[in-house]
Amino acid sequence: MLQDHWFTVQRIDERTYAISEYGHWEKVHSFLLLGERKAALIDTGLGIDNIKRITDRLTDLPIDVLTTHVHTDHIGSHGRFERLYVHELDRDWLEKGIAGLTLEQIRRDIGRDITRPLPPGFDPRTYAPFRGKATGTLADGDVVELGGRSLTACHTPGHSPGHLSFFEAAAGYLFTGDLLYDETPVYAFYPSTSPVDLIASWEKIAALPNVVRVFGSHNTLGLAPDILGRAEAAAEYLRDRDLAKFGTGIHRFDGFSVQF
Repeated sequence: MLQDHWFTVQRIDERTYAISEYGHWEKVHSFLLLGERKAALIDTGLGIDNIKRITDRLTDLPIDVLTTHVHTDHIGSHGRFERLYVHELDRDWLEKGIAGLTLEQIRRDIGRDITRPLPPGFDPRTYAPFRGKATGTLADGDVVELGGRSLTACHTPGHSPGHLSFFEAAAGYLFTGDLLYDETPVYAFYPSTSPVDLIASWEKIAALPNVVRVFGSHNTLGLAPDILGRAEAAAEYLRDRDLAKFGTGIHRFDGFSVQF
């Protein structure tokens, strides 16, 4: 484990790192995967501190940023990298922001419940989320080749229209972004989300073969793969009872929950 004043770096294996921000209430994880020719960085965190400062210490390979979805806590350091990839349905948010989400709300969320000293020069009152153009888009089934290892993009909408999960079949690693994690509810209760799509995406990732570890973007780092079967059962439960719709509240299951 590499301890930094803001980031916590944990080694998943000899070529894979989690870069976590435990000093913020969202407990965000980004993931760096090293290939032979280049690296992939799945999301860039909150932007409270510069995540490139960490990736520069871990690799000198060129880095492609793979965006699970365009919410502030996942694109904070996108501006530090040259090559950014996103699903087409989230591309407009990357360039223009999310309609209806005010800067005031973003600044309130970024600055609350912080438990570590903030990096010098950071002030939540002047925080501005990244806006910029993507280098390219990723669609369902696209394969990202890193040299000696590859990732498959899975379109898993629900939390956002263009939400992507990434599956490394050779290692059995599934990176689920904000589709599935533990401790706090998965969110699908605001207008840009879709409860129906979210539970269908749970079923989609549950069908992936030979998953060894599930890496959500918040809270516990690395979950046992049996959470996928429980998510699939939860999807059936919610659909059968007509609960997969806005306003039905928080639904708790074994090891995870969701809010509609």
